[in-house]
Amino acid sequence: MEKISAQKLNEKMVMDSEGSEMGILHNTVVDAETGLLTELVVKPASELDTSRFRQEGNYILIPFDTVKAIGDVIVVDSEKIQEQVRA
Repeated sequence: MEKISAQKLNEKMVMDSEGSEMGILHNTVVDAETGLLTELVVKPASELDTSRFRQEGNYILIPFDTVKAIGDVIVVDSEKIQEQVRA
């Protein structure tokens, strides 16, 4: 697995797997015991319906296990997000 500095992730565009813009990555949440990333803290796009997400201030929290790819943008799995919202 390729290693990416967390600092390089900040300010990347977050999109869902259907190509919709979700927002800009502001920060990440790490489990202090395991060191694993648990959530993306995203400044939501103005057109995004944020009511289906857990929120913290002006940000939405997206579970890290929904991330499909990290490149020029961060792509999250639309289906996994929907499943977690319904749960």
